[in-house]
Amino acid sequence: MLDRVDLKILALLQRDVSLSVSDIAEQVNLTTTPCWKRIKRLQDEGVIRHKVALLDPLQLNLDLTAMVQVKTQQHSVAWSEAFLLQIKDLNEVMECYRMAGEYDYMLKVVVKDMRSFDAFYKKLVNRVSGLTEVTSSFAMEQLKYTTELPLSSALIKEEQPIQS
Repeated sequence: MLDRVDLKILALLQRDVSLSVSDIAEQVNLTTTPCWKRIKRLQDEGVIRHKVALLDPLQLNLDLTAMVQVKTQQHSVAWSEAFLLQIKDLNEVMECYRMAGEYDYMLKVVVKDMRSFDAFYKKLVNRVSGLTEVTSSFAMEQLKYTTELPLSSALIKEEQPIQS
């Protein structure tokens, strides 16, 4: 179970994973070894999944972001697994969600330009059989972007008093 110190550590790491353990320990009022052990436990438990560098797509000429919504009449486990394998192989797909509502799946796609999107679109519809509709919307401007999860006190289990 996560406590307040764990959440403070996670908040710090979400903002800057390059912080040293001693910097984090100081900010959460721990010594280095207990802080390191907490971080290690959070990694071992899968709370911390990866440590990555976040790149600026515009600096890399990846200027076009599209939200692609997909409908299918195929809802078997086998088709869904095959679809996921196909999507994982498409590097342009940054995120993929199975949806409730009008569309079955939503993909966040990042590419260089409209010509690159067209090539992606053709790859998608030629590789994945069983799609009945593919609709795309294009982002004109990114107004908010974060990778920081909203860590709230609701995640904390209140500490129980020690029984004597």
